[in-house]
Amino acid sequence: MNAMSQQRKVYGLGAEFNSAADLMEAAEKIRDKGFSKWDVHTPFPVHGMDKAMGLGKSWLSSIVFVGGLTGLLTGVALTTVPSFALYPIIVHGKPYSWPTIPAFFPIIFELTVLLSALTTVGSMFLLNQLPKWYHPVFNWDRFKKVTDDGFFIVIEARDSKFSETRTKVLLQELGGSNVTLIHD
Repeated sequence: MNAMSQQRKVYGLGAEFNSAADLMEAAEKIRDKGFSKWDVHTPFPVHGMDKAMGLGKSWLSSIVFVGGLTGLLTGVALTTVPSFALYPIIVHGKPYSWPTIPAFFPIIFELTVLLSALTTVGSMFLLNQLPKWYHPVFNWDRFKKVTDDGFFIVIEARDSKFSETRTKVLLQELGGSNVTLIHD
């Protein structure tokens, strides 16, 4: 190692695998070892990888539900409060009471959809920590293959079970090749 790489902070260890099946098997074993701060990178989605990694259900649906509910309640409030309380207007002798609520459904529906969509986009940015203009795995030359034919596992140094030597041995035992220390 040169003096420059010794001064940089370690991000983690990365290993390359030959196939999606090898990567799936390695992911299951890493999950079983108790690692929590790690990720797999593939050129295409691998069916069952979420289960192999031990990932739980996303919180996104709950957050979007709250956004949609906020839109629904806002739509109801913006249409009913002015029409029934503040400025009750009789148009062509029609009543201004609760039976006229269906007239407001388009506005209520559109606000529900709008706030759900805005909540989804905002939450995805926050949950995915975007915008992220740079990621340390881009320092690893082998990682350029990820969009073509590479299958990679990267275990982060911030994981409580991470040890440069033991984690490197583990990745090699699992069949990983080109096990490399990745720096920030």
